[in-house]
Amino acid sequence: MTVDSSLRVIARVKAKPDQVAQVREILTALVDATRREPGCLSYELLQSHADTTEFVFIERWASAAAEQAHFVTPHLLTTLQQLTGLLASEPQISRYSVVR
Repeated sequence: MTVDSSLRVIARVKAKPDQVAQVREILTALVDATRREPGCLSYELLQSHADTTEFVFIERWASAAAEQAHFVTPHLLTTLQQLTGLLASEPQISRYSVVR
């Protein structure tokens, strides 16, 4: 039986109500570049039906090191800079391991 040692990440981003379209555009631009990163197994961006200001990334990384390397990539650093002043709160990042 093989053990899945990949890392799962759920990252929540909440836009200011008057900035939803701009935040969506910025976050969407991040997806393709991130999917090409070494160790990125899956990277999806979702938007809530109930609260359109809420965006969620569902991520799967080969390792914690691969996920940490994501934080120093030029495309993520640019994205974070572009989001300055557009978010209602700081992004919430939760990391998980597969239990079964």
